Amino acid sequence: MWVQAVRREEGPLFKVTKCTYICSAHFEEGDVFLTPGGLKHVRKDAVPCHFAWANRSSRRKSPYARATERLGSDVREIAENGEEVEMAAAVPAVPDHDYDARPPAGAMDAALRRIEELEAAVRRLSLVQQPQLRRFCVSDEDFRYYTRLPSERIFSLFWQAIEPSASLLVYWSKAQRMGVEAVSEATPSPQRKLPIIDEYFMYSLRTAVGLKEKVLADMFGVSVSTVSRVIITWANYLYLILGSMPIWMTRDQVRRWMPPKFKVYCPHVRVIVDCTELRCETPTALTLHSETYSTYKSHTTFKGLVGVSPSGAVTFVSKLYTGAISDKEITKQSGFIGLLEQGDGVMAGKGFLIESLLETVGASLLIPPFKHRAQFSREETERTQAIARLRILVERVIRRIKEYHIFDSTLPLTLSGSINQIWTNCCVLVNFQGPMELG
Repeated sequence: MWVQAVRREEGPLFKVTKCTYICSAHFEEGDVFLTPGGLKHVRKDAVPCHFAWANRSSRRKSPYARATERLGSDVREIAENGEEVEMAAAVPAVPDHDYDARPPAGAMDAALRRIEELEAAVRRLSLVQQPQLRRFCVSDEDFRYYTRLPSERIFSLFWQAIEPSASLLVYWSKAQRMGVEAVSEATPSPQRKLPIIDEYFMYSLRTAVGLKEKVLADMFGVSVSTVSRVIITWANYLYLILGSMPIWMTRDQVRRWMPPKFKVYCPHVRVIVDCTELRCETPTALTLHSETYSTYKSHTTFKGLVGVSPSGAVTFVSKLYTGAISDKEITKQSGFIGLLEQGDGVMAGKGFLIESLLETVGASLLIPPFKHRAQFSREETERTQAIARLRILVERVIRRIKEYHIFDSTLPLTLSGSINQIWTNCCVLVNFQGPMELG
């Protein structure tokens, strides 16, 4: 009834919604009333009737009376047939609203700019009030999945330790422009589009969950270039912070925390070592392709050396090398030999032919014996089984490292500038996941 009364049929240009209103001036005076709160309401059966085209009187008047009414005078006349007709003063009809009027020139552009400013302000306020971390991480299970830290408590302790220095971060792009010498005097990057804790959360999602940069850009409402800048900045920052931790254990520390099984079979072992490889994109340059190609994986890879104490803690992490490098060469170039002392035992697999390198510092190599007769002796069999049971510890630690899902897919060559930092960070953060116990 209201649609019919206002003479506006629904169509492409007019659609009745919950936001469609009719001015109260179009209703009878008795149909509109004020609530105690000062709001206007109309009766449920009220229908708008006062419009510029509508005749306000439903009583048929004589032509003379209608003409007189249009003049706005209050008269009492006798019609030609002698009847007395009483006329009321004509009330001007309510003019129709100028709904179709065009706004002043430039008003629409100004309104759109204002809307964009308000939307940007709302986004900034929403980010300040509710970091993305709190939206996704509610339980300990959520923190384990999104950050690879075992619980909210461990995450909070870790964040409290790095937050003071993290707040002084300078973005990688700004550091490149300023140069190495000027970075120490640079002020923190002021134009941060995200809370500092969400920047670390973004880095965790890239490394721990393996989300691509385009997904993170849509998730946090920023550009892909911003995501790349944040990832590189945090990779280098955490590499600096975690790299300053003394993870190499002294001989006394190793013996104090050595499990009983090691004390029985290998009491002098100080570290268990093994190499692992990460698949990477195939370079187009033939020379680089031959250097990164691994015959073991039949693919181009990056290769790193990991050392684990008998208690299961990561105590040594090398940088990544090209996949064609041998285990002996990576042990030599990584600086691992320089950390050993005379009398130390190093446990490894049969492929680690590094005995000659260890002899230079007085250390010994513990590997399963090679088969040189028809069968092993009883002593050799027991020794092989013991080393195999204990050496599996390093394989389980490497499996933890590779649970950082950034290593699930082939690493792009665009990450070659920061993959060493990401690799080292993931290895060291494994120590925050709790002890690795022997089965």
